[in-house]
Amino acid sequence: MVREEECKTTIESMNLIAGHIKKVASKLDAGSVKSLVDGIMGSQRIFLIGAGRSGLAAKAFAMRLMHMGFSVYVVGETTTPAVQPEDLVIAVSGSGETPSIASLGAIAKKIGSKLAVITSNKESTLGNISDIVVIVPGRTKEDTDYEDYHERRMIGYPQLAPLGTIFEITALVFLDAVISELMVRTGASEAELKKRHTVFE
Repeated sequence: MVREEECKTTIESMNLIAGHIKKVASKLDAGSVKSLVDGIMGSQRIFLIGAGRSGLAAKAFAMRLMHMGFSVYVVGETTTPAVQPEDLVIAVSGSGETPSIASLGAIAKKIGSKLAVITSNKESTLGNISDIVVIVPGRTKEDTDYEDYHERRMIGYPQLAPLGTIFEITALVFLDAVISELMVRTGASEAELKKRHTVFE
């Protein structure tokens, strides 16, 4: 039988992440959140971009927007159409510097569409070119105070989640909270969302 102390790191990490999310929620800029929600509500179509695990958070948000009845696409999928000036492009990038995502953001701006970014770095490439910037603090994979995970633990560095985990999970929770706001604004019910959920399960 596994003793509780043998899973101490798992429990500590969960507490750390939960505490971080609570702290971020208390410091979110309401103006930028409102701008994001207004942008979603007022757009013809919505496009999500992100790489790696941030990209997975973006895809999860795209799925929920689809359940809400929005016209939404994930950039890079084979059936995604071309972005137009009346569209909203939402990027998820902790550093705001991921080359492929920054490049796609620049293309969106050149087309004339509105660009929003969820990031930890306001003074980043994406932060500087976006119309809407929502700051979600979190250690990104580019933060390298101590490269080695075990080294960070040995010296007591208060970070039990590797690379960009804190940002990625916090961004996912934030985007799910945006769905809650959209449900309130549109009056959508959970039953309506369920009707658009896949039947192939």
